[in-house]
Amino acid sequence: MANRLIVGCGYLGQRVAQQWLAEGHQVYGLTRNAANAEILRQSGLEPLIGDVMEPEKIALLPAVEQVLYSVGFDRSSSYSIEEVYIQGLQNLVALLPQTCQRLIYISSTGVYGQDDGSWVTEDSVTQPIRAGGKACLAAEQHLLDPANVPPECKVTILRLAGIYGPGRVPRLDLIKQGKPLAIPSEGWLNLIHVDDAVTIVDRVIKQTPQASCYLVSDGCPVLRTDYLNEIASLLRAPEIRFTEVDAQSPATQRAAGTKRISNQRLCSEFPIEWKYPSYKQALAEILKNASA
Repeated sequence: MANRLIVGCGYLGQRVAQQWLAEGHQVYGLTRNAANAEILRQSGLEPLIGDVMEPEKIALLPAVEQVLYSVGFDRSSSYSIEEVYIQGLQNLVALLPQTCQRLIYISSTGVYGQDDGSWVTEDSVTQPIRAGGKACLAAEQHLLDPANVPPECKVTILRLAGIYGPGRVPRLDLIKQGKPLAIPSEGWLNLIHVDDAVTIVDRVIKQTPQASCYLVSDGCPVLRTDYLNEIASLLRAPEIRFTEVDAQSPATQRAAGTKRISNQRLCSEFPIEWKYPSYKQALAEILKNASA
């Protein structure tokens, strides 16, 4: 059994923690406040209170062998996305104990800026167009510089597609009510169910990866309109309608980079048993108790 640390105990991090606890590992979780620390404690984790943006206040990290870094951006924070994603990561890496042998960094497919619907692989050009994608790419580059990470610590970057799952299917109320959606109607969506994301993180940490970077998606891109209409159908709601969008809104900017994410490298190397090989099976389960 290993000692593991999760930095970023959110939607994905907490579920990974439960998987690792079930396997008998000692799991620590870094959180910013005492209230969340108590929640982590009650779920079986050993909480550590600290903020990656205030490393001087973080106590000496425990002697862990493996670290999952899955810090998201809190829009209510006083820090910019660049500060959180880049400086925050740098601060944490500088605190890693000498015992750390593996670091898994949760990045994003937002590091790609393709807008033509083409298939994207790990070898495709990374030219992000949004601040989040640029910050993730800068964080990746910091990790991949041998001068920045202890030589005994192997880094694996997982570029995740859009995570969805229970409690994380957006715009349900609007769809139930048949109201028009102020989001782009066109473009491809690349998805990964949170349960499958947990499985992949667990598989990657259990073996030595051949590469430093993997794209993580279910490999079944779907057109945005088809995805939303599947939700409407399952809810027995009216067909999706769209209305004028704000060109500066986060949703519009995210939709500007439309591409299809390949998971071939991941699937060729790791034995993954997909729980939800496509969005249709997953949505049916998530929404089975919902009604219009």
